[in-house]
Amino acid sequence: MLNPLLARLRAKNLHQWLPGYARTTTERLARRARGHGATGLRHVLFAFCDHYEPLWKNTDRELGDARVKMWEDDYPRLASSFRDSDGLPPRHSFFFPGEEYDPRYLDRLTRLVRQGFGEVELHLHHDNDTGPALREKIADYLGKLAAHGHFTRDGTGRPRYAFIHGNWCLANGRADRRWCGVDEEIPLLFETGCYADFTFPAAPDSSQPRIVNQIYWPVGDLARRRAYDGGEQAAVGKRYEDRMLLIEGPLAPVVELPDSLAALKPPRVRLENAAVTADDPGTLSRVRSWVRQEIGVAGRPEWVFVKVHTHGASEKQGSSLLGDGGRQLHEALTGHFNDGRNWALHYVTAREMFNIACAAMDGRTGDPASFRDYVLKPPPAAAR
Repeated sequence: MLNPLLARLRAKNLHQWLPGYARTTTERLARRARGHGATGLRHVLFAFCDHYEPLWKNTDRELGDARVKMWEDDYPRLASSFRDSDGLPPRHSFFFPGEEYDPRYLDRLTRLVRQGFGEVELHLHHDNDTGPALREKIADYLGKLAAHGHFTRDGTGRPRYAFIHGNWCLANGRADRRWCGVDEEIPLLFETGCYADFTFPAAPDSSQPRIVNQIYWPVGDLARRRAYDGGEQAAVGKRYEDRMLLIEGPLAPVVELPDSLAALKPPRVRLENAAVTADDPGTLSRVRSWVRQEIGVAGRPEWVFVKVHTHGASEKQGSSLLGDGGRQLHEALTGHFNDGRNWALHYVTAREMFNIACAAMDGRTGDPASFRDYVLKPPPAAAR
């Protein structure tokens, strides 16, 4: 009886991330006990990071265009019904896979960006790759997407980008070494302009880091496989300039109680891994569990960073996110975390979340919305 149970737990790779979850949770509770928790108004910084793949399980480019058109038509209608504490609508981060480039898709997304509904960043799938070949791919994809006005730029005009790795396998992280091939991917990404990675959490996938529920800097030999397993939590008073930041979303085992006593069902333990889907939409209970993880910069507990993800381009997911599922999520956020007394909600893009984290590390205080463009300015398509 025990062996099958252990096998099921191992298949979900709990042995890999549960100790890290326990450590992070214990540290959070200890800070509260020492009186170092947040007091007064708290700020929720909410970033919706979409692995936005128009050709998801599909090679028909006309169908892909129809999927993007659905977002171009329907997202403004959904988002216009909600506002954060700054008066801004939900802001979606479209992590677009360079290998699926089609100018029609980017033209449609560019029109959404110009209306203030989000920004475009880089997503990439590859397998059995090499460092030189990956550099060429990234340069090609950055050039194509930047031509539509996407990506922030540095002082020389070079694109800077946020990144999500396809199939979760950052730095060749899977146990079977599939869907990457480049051990030294973390420094390679930084050298090509990446300022932050938003891939994780990946559980139950074997690529899941041992570090859980943190914003952190990778440390040690950054060219080694799974270099993200060693890290230094982002904290007030220190900010690196020579590597990219890793911003994780919430990951936790969550106990779900039955809807009513009459249901006579036992409690159920589920894996909360910040994936928003049509079958598992963003309910109020999920939003509360995300906020409860208190991901942020050490020393700035009143700024709570919530990064969740989806694969929103397909019909099933898109219909939910642009319909009842999306409304349910934003009603939970605006209705329970934006009262102006206990909570202030801020819809942020991936770039803005990075900027605000940097401001926290530099010791900035007050309203985090003041630091949306703190380090990296808006991309040309979104310039205000």
